[in-house]
Amino acid sequence: GSLQDNPRDPVKEPERPQEHCLPAFAGGQHFFEYLLVVSLKKKSSGPDYEPTITYQFPKRENLLRGQQEEEERLLGAIPLFCFPDGNEWASLTEYPRETFSFVLTNVDGSRKIGYCRRLLPTGRGPRLPKVYCIISCIGCFGLFSKILDEVEKRDQISMAVIYPFMQGLREAAFPAPGKTVTLKSFIPDSGTEFISLTRPLDSHLEHVDFRSLLTCLSVEQILQIFASAVLERRIIFLAEGLSTLSQCIHAAAALLYPFSWAHTYIPVVPERLLDTVCCPTPFMVGVQMRFQQQVMESPMEEVLLVNLCEG
Repeated sequence: GSLQDNPRDPVKEPERPQEHCLPAFAGGQHFFEYLLVVSLKKKSSGPDYEPTITYQFPKRENLLRGQQEEEERLLGAIPLFCFPDGNEWASLTEYPRETFSFVLTNVDGSRKIGYCRRLLPTGRGPRLPKVYCIISCIGCFGLFSKILDEVEKRDQISMAVIYPFMQGLREAAFPAPGKTVTLKSFIPDSGTEFISLTRPLDSHLEHVDFRSLLTCLSVEQILQIFASAVLERRIIFLAEGLSTLSQCIHAAAALLYPFSWAHTYIPVVPERLLDTVCCPTPFMVGVQMRFQQQVMESPMEEVLLVNLCEG
């Protein structure tokens, strides 16, 4: 990996906003709020595609007006983060699946995490990738990666097989640290399966995987990132793959434990939000390598650039 300071005229930092972090990890919570499928739909004009929610579970009914507006805001933002690469796509016959995540911050500072699995739908011939996205208030990447594995396994049979599995998961309480929840699930031609989901005993850093960060960067480089984060500076991570990008930025933020990053935090910046890098306040963001030139030409303040591809 490589680190590069991009010195510009320093500006006076604004007052530090109120600190917010991921919700407390307590047993008894629901696993997730929504399971969504986001697909690419061709725009009526031009060759571009628009990411669109094509499946939602559960469907919420009888919501109060404020709740309905909040849901519409949330669901309106999600497709953009499932396809942050932009709207230019071509049908494919092969596509390596990608597992990544994003974070949405509410006006009150609370955060929701989107756990994503992007893959090609089953079938023959050229087709466009789709994304399974689980929205949850709980930070636990290993556990949700396993849940996405189960969703993907059922996707290869039929969407109808996914529903009872997710319904069972929704009715199960999120386990306390060190505890296991077992789900019973029926799969056609395979019979009944028992799926065990175990939560690590130490819940403080269970939501982070440090392997990608340690693979991409040296210890000295990681310490430089830590120092910049402690000093609340601006940090941009660059990588090709969504998985590498989101894993490394989550791990970098976790280096601050027992403190937390209280400023702008976008593990994968969608193309149309790249202006975020011009923000004069502290931020920690991930940008795909295809947008590197665009970012470098932006009128940025002093920033630390972390290239995860040169390790």
